[in-house]
Amino acid sequence: MLQIAIVGLGGIGNNHARCYRNNPHTKVAAVCDLIPERADKAAAEFECPAFYSVAEMLAAGLKLDAASVCTAGEENGGDHCKPTLELLEAAIPVLGEKPISNRIDEARRMVQTARQKNLPYAINLNHRFTPAAARARQWLDEGRLGPVNFINMFMWITNRNESSPHFHMRALHPHSIDVMRYFGGEVARVHAFFKKGEGRSIWSNVHVNMLFADGTLGHLMGSYDGGGPGSPWGLERLEVVGSKAKMVIEDACERLIFSPRFDLQQEAYDHPGNMKSFGDTFQSRIDAWIDDLRNGTPPDRVEGKGADALAAQLVIEAAIESWETGKVIDL
Repeated sequence: MLQIAIVGLGGIGNNHARCYRNNPHTKVAAVCDLIPERADKAAAEFECPAFYSVAEMLAAGLKLDAASVCTAGEENGGDHCKPTLELLEAAIPVLGEKPISNRIDEARRMVQTARQKNLPYAINLNHRFTPAAARARQWLDEGRLGPVNFINMFMWITNRNESSPHFHMRALHPHSIDVMRYFGGEVARVHAFFKKGEGRSIWSNVHVNMLFADGTLGHLMGSYDGGGPGSPWGLERLEVVGSKAKMVIEDACERLIFSPRFDLQQEAYDHPGNMKSFGDTFQSRIDAWIDDLRNGTPPDRVEGKGADALAAQLVIEAAIESWETGKVIDL
């Protein structure tokens, strides 16, 4: 039974804890939050000790096999670095929340520390951990699509947060870009346009053009002024188009469609793998992380690893730079 610590007990941290409790191979062994009331409440629910700093938790001498870092901070990624480094320095594998960090120097430091210590370090990029994405990736690997010409990604939710000019891009689109990279590989060049929505003080809408390293074209349309889970406008649509066929994933996990180019007969799957909605992706992603830990997966082969999240964040920063300078940015 793997002993797991949860650092940061907001809504997402409690979600992680419930997912670990649901898995037969893990136990929540400690919870940690700078706000004592949050830590104490979670400790009562998950029947484990509460701590108010990572240093205090480590000093207690508990046997910890891994930790989830679910802190937030500026643009949802401002508070990840310190607790992650403390845990990695103590030789504890970490599953972090996205964005890995909204500061590239911190993201690089966390990835490098994990690499130097040969520790698994991953990020909750849960949109790729779905039966729909797995089957679509299989179709791609089997060559059913032929050479890929372009990848279109559409993601929007309603979020009125106005905390920083680029909150929308940095907090939401690690998911979008990671899924695009999951099917398209490395991104080589970026060009972007931003728009403030009605009554907005932040850049809440974005179009990002990408050129992948293999020549595939990519386009992301994102918004904090649109739909979301349960909205009739939807949450997400991914389209991968090749010379032989295209495939579409709708609302992260709810519908998968394969359309041959020269045949009217489509393949369509509602709720592949019986995944009902986006909320189910958290359990799927954490189960995959647990499998990697139990199987001793080499750190550089862990799915959704920190290096993947860093690569997505570099695209985000390139998009911001493109908008601010009016230039195409090379990565």
